[in-house]
Amino acid sequence: MKKLIIFGLSITMIFFKTSSFAEYEKTFFDFKINSISGDTIDLNDFKGKPVLVVNTASYCGFTKQYNDMQKLWEDYREKGLVVIGIPSNSFNQEKNDNREIKEFCEVNFNINFPLTEITNVKGDNAHEIYKWARENYGKSAVPKWNFYKILINKEGKIEDTYASLTNPTSKKIIKKIESLLD
Repeated sequence: MKKLIIFGLSITMIFFKTSSFAEYEKTFFDFKINSISGDTIDLNDFKGKPVLVVNTASYCGFTKQYNDMQKLWEDYREKGLVVIGIPSNSFNQEKNDNREIKEFCEVNFNINFPLTEITNVKGDNAHEIYKWARENYGKSAVPKWNFYKILINKEGKIEDTYASLTNPTSKKIIKKIESLLD
């Protein structure tokens, strides 16, 4: 009986792990998003490259992670990694003006990786990228707080997600990025 219960639980877990069985109708590279300067970022331009997407906020306790996002960008850009910061006020900790955010990031953190305009990342008003992420990867792709990370693989599918507490330059993230760049 005990073996039957374990078997049943194992099968149930397999069917509820959405990332393994996700049938992506679209990939990350099928979307567009506006840059912080108002231009369109066509994510298809990054096709074949891993992308680390991070929802950011200027007034968050994790805002210093911008330094580590920039370091990742500098260390791995030539190898193909793309880092995209998505300023969001979904958790009420972001400025209300794209120009102010851009200046804040450049002055305080020397950011030169792509930043988007202020974007909703959760709920009914979430950007289509985040709706797509939830649909294809499940609740673990929905940001729980600012500086939540979604790693997209070269095929445009979600490889993994990382909590706000996980630093962008953590061994766990670096190891996964390096495996995608090989």
